[in-house]
Amino acid sequence: MSLLSGKKVLIGVTGGIAAYKSALLVRQFIKYGAEVKVVMTPSAKDFVTPLTLSTLSKNEVFSSFYNEEDENAQWNNHVDLGLWADLMVIAPATANTLSKMASGTSDNLLLATYLSAKCPVYFAPAMDLDMYKHPSSLQSFKTLQSFGNIMIPAGSGELASGLHGEGRMAEPEEIAAFIEQHLKASAPLLHKKVIITAGPTYEAIDPVRFIGNHSSGKMGYELAKQAAKQGANVILVSGPSSLTIVDDSVTLIRVNTAQQMYDEVHKHYDSVDVGIAAAAVSDYRPKVVADQKIKKAGEEMTIVLEKSPDILLSMGQQKNNQLLVGFALETENEIANAKKKLEKKNLDFIVLNSLNDKGAGFKKDTNKITIIDKAHNAKSFDLKSKAEVAKDIINEVIAKLNA
Repeated sequence: MSLLSGKKVLIGVTGGIAAYKSALLVRQFIKYGAEVKVVMTPSAKDFVTPLTLSTLSKNEVFSSFYNEEDENAQWNNHVDLGLWADLMVIAPATANTLSKMASGTSDNLLLATYLSAKCPVYFAPAMDLDMYKHPSSLQSFKTLQSFGNIMIPAGSGELASGLHGEGRMAEPEEIAAFIEQHLKASAPLLHKKVIITAGPTYEAIDPVRFIGNHSSGKMGYELAKQAAKQGANVILVSGPSSLTIVDDSVTLIRVNTAQQMYDEVHKHYDSVDVGIAAAAVSDYRPKVVADQKIKKAGEEMTIVLEKSPDILLSMGQQKNNQLLVGFALETENEIANAKKKLEKKNLDFIVLNSLNDKGAGFKKDTNKITIIDKAHNAKSFDLKSKAEVAKDIINEVIAKLNA
């Protein structure tokens, strides 16, 4: 999964011949899973149409503060656009626009949005050879970088004028790759190794039947995605689940039983920085597993159970410098029971969710959690999608690692 997945990307298009590449750039970000909006300078519309970019981005394209042809026109709020974005990419960035950005000029919607943006701003210069090397352009580059903006170097090759040299806008694939590498280099979990357990475990009664639970694994898989997006290398040990994950930063190991999950976790636990036990592990398993299907006989049947290995307890006992996170799914005395589990299993914090909360629990796309740390400080969150809940949990992991 790309680090750009789920990012809100605002693309600024200015009036240069390279504006035709902006359509390909929009598609590239969409391909990486980003949500894209586009703001254009008025002159950019001479090179590429708003219709093209709105069709590709599936969002309205903005080029003026309001639509002069609409008598009921509404203001296009540049502040809202700037605050919406996780990152802003101005490509192509002409010499004219770069000069205005450097001087603080705000005479069109794109420039006003740039001045309002609170997110990282990338710019990809696009101009002829002599313009690119002119002292005023070089000064614009220097000034903008001193503001914290990130310059995507121009390519070298044949230019619109027929000259050969620097000044050609980087290709859309190169721009996306540059930004992804830049994000990765500053990712808070870069070089961190995280192991996450997910899903249920199935404990066989006979070749047909098993003891299990209703866990889908959604929470654990979302945690793996979010940890990877923050730069971590993730080992995801999953019980039976229909879910899958495709990400070069995530190694998926599938198991069925608690014992198999225990064994896989402890193959890697000593080498990880963070352990997150999100799996719903069966507490008990049949003491004897029948070789053949048990036939129906009589009105009652007794199955003798024995304790399954307590994976989280063993992780707490063997903890060295790892940050360890557990989950507690409770139906009564939620806070008290979660605090007991936190202490008993030597956790750094525990994530409590209650089956009494509407929208929380197994097989739901939403969850409502309370995070309790070692000092028994509790932080409650509203009902959210499991993807958003995963962000909250991983943000708490990052905060604890940096504490």
